[in-house]
Amino acid sequence: MIFNIVRKELKSMFASPLGWAILAILSFIFGLYFTNSVGNYFDVMSGAIRPAERTGVTSFVGSAVYGLASFIMLFSVPLLSMRLISEERRSQTLPFLFSAPLSLTEIVVGKFIGLVVFLSLIIIYLALMMSTLNVWADIDFGFIAANTIGLILLVASFSALGLYFSSLTSQPVVAAILTFIALFALMILDRFLAGDPSNTVSYMSLMQHFQNFSRGLVDTADLAYFFLFITTFLVLTIRRLDADRLRG
Repeated sequence: MIFNIVRKELKSMFASPLGWAILAILSFIFGLYFTNSVGNYFDVMSGAIRPAERTGVTSFVGSAVYGLASFIMLFSVPLLSMRLISEERRSQTLPFLFSAPLSLTEIVVGKFIGLVVFLSLIIIYLALMMSTLNVWADIDFGFIAANTIGLILLVASFSALGLYFSSLTSQPVVAAILTFIALFALMILDRFLAGDPSNTVSYMSLMQHFQNFSRGLVDTADLAYFFLFITTFLVLTIRRLDADRLRG
């Protein structure tokens, strides 16, 4: 039954002008930035740089492209997640969803997976674009794989948080604003507290856990953090909808 919810959400996103607009804008931005990064690589590496100080094209271009992607997703996810539940509440179709032969877990997880799958299309586009470098250079596919996994987990975390805020209000715009504020606060925690790695609050920064992936490393501690973050907000969303259902 989860598959039916996923299919419904994907169908809704592809039927929405906003969904196509976001896909088109992100594809254009990432494609343009990728091209510029490749050009910058040749400009920098052809300069007076000693061989020992030179870096590979995968690391040079990948760090720039995936770094931009992690920042751009901060703005894209709230725009897509804002309507997942708040639109159902505003259009008063939420009671019909509750009466369907579906558990709240299936509803929430289905909507979450649908959004992540939609956003993963852009991430796959990035990976394919990076892979084209292999036509003229030996690239590090492990670096691309690690960044792809990290970006998917980061986007999934954004989506889980956005889904939760979408369940709190009947106004999609309010949900988008709350999601953006919360994500922005979590992302800048490391900028203020990175100097003290022992600080518990700094460990909550999403970007701090994405850094290892951006360097081509997959750490089980970072995987555990993202899975715990995602699970926490999905459970909170389920509990919120359960409270709404009990109130009728």
